[in-house]
Amino acid sequence: MPTLYHAPKSRSSSILALLDELGILDKVEIRHVTIPRQDGSGGRDPANPHPEGKVPYLVDGEDHVRERGAIILYLTDMFPEAGLGPLPGDPRRGQYLSWLSWYQGVLEPVAILNFFKIRHPALEATFRDYDTAIRRLDEVLGQQPWLLGDRFSGADLLIASPFLFFGEGMPRTPAIDDWARRVHSPPSRAGAAELDG
Repeated sequence: MPTLYHAPKSRSSSILALLDELGILDKVEIRHVTIPRQDGSGGRDPANPHPEGKVPYLVDGEDHVRERGAIILYLTDMFPEAGLGPLPGDPRRGQYLSWLSWYQGVLEPVAILNFFKIRHPALEATFRDYDTAIRRLDEVLGQQPWLLGDRFSGADLLIASPFLFFGEGMPRTPAIDDWARRVHSPPSRAGAAELDG
């Protein structure tokens, strides 16, 4: 049975939401661990095998997966019956992989830089800037309900997560705000919310 190392109210909460959407909360063991928090509380948990003591971390036998995009891809491939990730051969597979990578390679870095008001031409040339990232999301979500068109996917869960977690601290357009509410609203999320408390 795969094991997810999780700390409540952290990045791993989006993986709990994914487990709920996949309908596999009973097929993955969830181990609560502590992590160092921004406010100085918490600390590295010796029970957490992540090499840097972070979450989420998924262990499946001899396989170890870190980074949310990789974990989402791993789980949506492993449990394809839920239809939350296009499989190889599906014409939307490339879009799916691109959105998962875009989150970690673009959106999260520019959101952090924007929050701390750090600007530099080299950073913006590499990652883009926050406004450019938001325009890209708005361009897509202004025309369709989900990142993959009419199909909700694990990419929606991942990319919506900071908008849901930080609320108004993550400036967004009305189209992005409506989409984030749709991602958050399915009744199936109730189980994950209880687990995360």
